[in-house]
Amino acid sequence: MLQIKNLSTSYFQGGATVPAVRDVSMTIEKGRATALVGESGSGKSTVALSVMRMIRPPIGDIVDGEIHVNGRDVTRMSEKQMRSVLRSEIGLVPQDPTTALDPLFTIRSQIVEAMPHTDKGDRDDVIVRLLESLGIVNARDRLNEHPHQFSGGMRQRVAMAIALAKQPSVLIADEPTTALDVTTQIGILRLLDQLRKERDLATLFITHDVRVARLLCQSVVVMYAGVVVESGPTGTVFSNPHHPYTRALLEATSLDVGPRRKLLAIPGSPPSLASLPAGCPFAPRCPSAIDRCRAEMPPTVQAKHGSSFACWSPVVAA
Repeated sequence: MLQIKNLSTSYFQGGATVPAVRDVSMTIEKGRATALVGESGSGKSTVALSVMRMIRPPIGDIVDGEIHVNGRDVTRMSEKQMRSVLRSEIGLVPQDPTTALDPLFTIRSQIVEAMPHTDKGDRDDVIVRLLESLGIVNARDRLNEHPHQFSGGMRQRVAMAIALAKQPSVLIADEPTTALDVTTQIGILRLLDQLRKERDLATLFITHDVRVARLLCQSVVVMYAGVVVESGPTGTVFSNPHHPYTRALLEATSLDVGPRRKLLAIPGSPPSLASLPAGCPFAPRCPSAIDRCRAEMPPTVQAKHGSSFACWSPVVAA
């Protein structure tokens, strides 16, 4: 359903080209979920925006690679063709429903925009069924209400309804629980997982939380400074990480910590994408870096059980 091949996307700032994503590849099959994991600024959202062709000059552009949605390369499509794909094949669940929903329009009018091919006489019934399936009670009575009349969790469900109204085959969830409290987060995550199974969606789940990745996704892609440093089946990558950055992410969460073990912060900060180091971008923060790490970008090598990583000094030998 979604296949990304050697994607490179850059932003243009003050006459300079900033490489935000470099040579990223992944495949998400029908009914499967892949987590895109990494710190803020690692390029996760840029990948999602690239899939939707929402990075364009003069802000930036896709400079290399292919993005296949249901077998068609969207990087070669005209603007008109891409609009058709966005109307019917790709749905986006946003990070913050408060800013994603227009406060001046009713929720009905905002959902209707996403379903132009549905008969006008049937739209209200379709919307009501969709909202009720997402856990909004008395949905018919709330069609003409505005976003401010809904709680944060309910607004996120409305945003999910907009994404699903077009009946997409690919769903992109860009940290959809960031603006929600912990209890509401769990409900939204379980609902997204249920929808993936029921609708057989190819889902790209963007998150900085490895616990979410383990809970929802069958495979994981770990990004750092715009490149993929490790990928593979979620259980394999998290139980036997090869890249020091993947290990550092696990140590910085409760996923890999026992009752008497402290959480470990990753020292330093991610590099500026405008002035990347010559070798591995994680080398300045890596406790096991060697001279070659600082001088030469490592190739991607295959490990056991379907995972792969790019590191000259891996945590565990492949």
